Amino acid sequence: MSRLSAPEEAPSYGRLLRPFTCDSLKDVFKRFEDEKSHELEEGSSVGIKVLFFARARDLTGLSDVRLEVPFGSTASDCLKELTVRFPGLEEIRQCIVLALNEEYASESTVIKENDELAIIPPISGG
Repeated sequence: MSRLSAPEEAPSYGRLLRPFTCDSLKDVFKRFEDEKSHELEEGSSVGIKVLFFARARDLTGLSDVRLEVPFGSTASDCLKELTVRFPGLEEIRQCIVLALNEEYASESTVIKENDELAIIPPISGG
């Protein structure tokens, strides 16, 4: 009859496996975003959705449009492209307010893939 010996000490995996924390997940997502941004090279383009409100909608005849702009473009670059496509926008160009992804933005804000740019003209009435 064979005799069972005491089991060998189990290997420690503690240093190999560490629990996920919010910070470690944030690091993973940050690395992913960095890798995706490096995939977009100079000369490539990004696609955004442009929303037109009030007078801007009247001048373009559209409530929204898809716009392709070069990688690294700013909101100002997008406005220039839009006034080329829709010359009527020049009428309200100097008093437009911009929102990028539902937050007010300056014209120097850099546009990223799948952003949503809202063109908000002055509102009047009573």
